Amino acid sequence: MKNRTVELSLLLAASLAIQPLASAQTIRSKAIDYSEGMSGWPPLVGIFEAPAVPDISLSNSGRLEALLHDAKLYLSLSDALALAVENNLDIAWSRYGPRSAANDVMRAKSGAQLRGVQNQIATLSTGLGDTGGGGPQGQATGITQRAGGGGAAGTQGGAADVGDASTFFGTQAVNLDPSIFGNIDWGHFSNPQTSNFVTGTNTLVREISNSQLGLRQGFASGATAALVWSNSYNETNSLRSNFNPSLISALTLRLTQPLLQGFGVAVNTRNIKVAKNNHEISNLQFKRQVEEVVTRVAGIYWGLVSLRAQVESQTQNLDLARKLYSDNKRRVEIGTLAPIEIIRAEAEVAAREADLTAAQTEVQLQETVLKDAISVTGIASPTLLHSEIIPTDEILVDRSEKLEPLPVLMEVALAARADMAQNRIRLRNTDLGLIGVRNGMLPSADLRVDLTNNALAGSVNESFLGIPGQSALVSPYFLGGLGNAAGQLFRRNFPDYQIRLQLNIPLKNRQARADYTAALLEKRQQEIQLVQAANAVRTEVQSAVIRIQQAQARYAAALKAQELQEQTLDAEQKKYNLGASTIFQVVQAQRDLANARTNVIATQNEYANARINLDRSTGHTLTAHNISIAEAYDGVVDKRPDPLPAGLQ
Repeated sequence: MKNRTVELSLLLAASLAIQPLASAQTIRSKAIDYSEGMSGWPPLVGIFEAPAVPDISLSNSGRLEALLHDAKLYLSLSDALALAVENNLDIAWSRYGPRSAANDVMRAKSGAQLRGVQNQIATLSTGLGDTGGGGPQGQATGITQRAGGGGAAGTQGGAADVGDASTFFGTQAVNLDPSIFGNIDWGHFSNPQTSNFVTGTNTLVREISNSQLGLRQGFASGATAALVWSNSYNETNSLRSNFNPSLISALTLRLTQPLLQGFGVAVNTRNIKVAKNNHEISNLQFKRQVEEVVTRVAGIYWGLVSLRAQVESQTQNLDLARKLYSDNKRRVEIGTLAPIEIIRAEAEVAAREADLTAAQTEVQLQETVLKDAISVTGIASPTLLHSEIIPTDEILVDRSEKLEPLPVLMEVALAARADMAQNRIRLRNTDLGLIGVRNGMLPSADLRVDLTNNALAGSVNESFLGIPGQSALVSPYFLGGLGNAAGQLFRRNFPDYQIRLQLNIPLKNRQARADYTAALLEKRQQEIQLVQAANAVRTEVQSAVIRIQQAQARYAAALKAQELQEQTLDAEQKKYNLGASTIFQVVQAQRDLANARTNVIATQNEYANARINLDRSTGHTLTAHNISIAEAYDGVVDKRPDPLPAGLQ
């Protein structure tokens, strides 16, 4: 049993020639490309380090502080949208979608199934505050919808999107990640023998150490290759063995290639293509999230502008009521008016004060929604909590605006909208999944090729029981240890060759046929859904155009009505001064003028929302406001804050 320790040490070192893993104390986070993983060869250490994902940022951008002056936030629509792009938490949450999808690409490159990407639109930070001037028909409600009611989690959409369910059926992709495997064992075996003819002893004792080291790799064609180096070291008390101890080595290259089921690059790389498509879907989903936030913030902003206009209108109405009260009081004092008229005028003043208070509180509520949408911390910041938002833009209704022809707008929407692009990509994913399902219907036929080099080395058995006085007849070629055996392997002194064809033909194939039929039926449904989505887009575009036309007409009518009510009030006031009218008629004229002013504000807000809706329905929300997706992804808008209006500077 000499040299046993040396031989075992060499075998162990050869079989486990793998760099040691990092200990728990040395594992550290390191930023990586989510879609590529580790680079370089051999990647034996870095792959066991924990990847790093940067912590979230909970600080507002510097733009917010730059726009604050004396507890007032002077805000243009452009700055409001820039703040939303930089600080809105819905957008911040959505930024992780493309990163997760890129990580799924790396997973697919290993040959594994996809985890899927999120397909949701978050609305928690923008709420529902987007009115402020009236309902959809232009009624002067003065009621603002605010955040607080709606979805359970503040999101819209569904579960994770993996591209298509058919990727889970049919032929599964081969494992494309290379792997090193190895094992080593040692055993002591004692076997009583009924005859000493074979071993020369009735008690056979053996000490055997086996080791194996291999490299396995899969290929996109479906083939797998394994290169295995195996060793068996044997010490025995057998008197019939020529070698003791002995070392048997083998170096085997095994190639397996599917010829029918599982064959082809298209089958084994379809998950990678689906993952890349899902990455594109996730980028489009991020664009939709940014569009949603921009649409909502623009609606909230114009709602705030409308509500502040309501405050101004109610202030004017209160001034008229106070003037009437003052005039009546003077007339009562000189005896030309009954005292009861003072009470009527005073009641009108109280009603107008209540309207003004309601309008002012609606402004505060709308400001709260907007603050939450354009900052990370919302009203948790004392500075922002006590600041007043001063919009610097006004709603301008272009009554002569000429839109593109409706068919042109529809085609533009179908080409530009992110949701339509997502639907088309999902249909492509379905086709990729069908490749694997269709391949799963084929019989299984695998070609296997084994190429093995054998080797033998050892020492002469000094206890050999043969011809008396003569030791074992052993060729000096086999005398030696691991080095001699390795030399025989690489010289290919004792090669083996074997080719095998394995065939498996299902006689009914019902499961595979059912899977393929189900996948085709799902594709037909998706095709119908794509047509439905296109029809819905056309309907949305047409409705948006009609809404703009309606808003333009209503604004013109409301503006004319306001002018007429101003003239009516002026005439009624003159008649009242001459004693030809009553205070009731004057108050009624004031109320009619107040309603006319409210209607003008409501139609302005209706036009602003109709314009926003047209941009959304045609897929041009971001271009209409000069917002870059790259800036949205980085969270930094390369634009200086708008200057304050001349009067405020």
